[in-house]
Amino acid sequence: MRKLGGSSIKESRKGKKKPYRTEMKKFKILSDFAELDKARTFLRDALQDLNLSEKAYYIIELSLLEICSNIVRYAYRRKRGTIFLKIWQEEGRIFFEIRDNGVPFDPTQSKAPDIEEMIKDAKTGGLGIFLVRKLMDGFDYRREDNQNVLIMYKTIKKTEI
Repeated sequence: MRKLGGSSIKESRKGKKKPYRTEMKKFKILSDFAELDKARTFLRDALQDLNLSEKAYYIIELSLLEICSNIVRYAYRRKRGTIFLKIWQEEGRIFFEIRDNGVPFDPTQSKAPDIEEMIKDAKTGGLGIFLVRKLMDGFDYRREDNQNVLIMYKTIKKTEI
């Protein structure tokens, strides 16, 4: 797995005993902007028992919806496809797996944008992956079974769990 911002997920598990893991929650939506509210509801339901701070929840929601929005916009080249979501908690972290069958795209290879240039040119778009890198603590990609697989996690403070 490659790493982007923060630790890679593989590195964070080295030398550890079998981790505590909550039941994995799964969901799927169509790659359509109208479906993003369903992803938001799934996320809220999946995280409701964790007593997350408003800030932590917002960071997670923004990150997940940004990745899903990118899949809607680019992965299926304006056709409909499916986005598969999984969420679980492990060792004080909340993990998210997002899969799609769209065109191969490795977001870990995406370069940080020149924000000053974007502002100068009044350019929109191009900040989503950069934003997710900054907000999440781990971000890994692999191509598996003809699918893009992105796994990201957020470490949650003990006071938030």
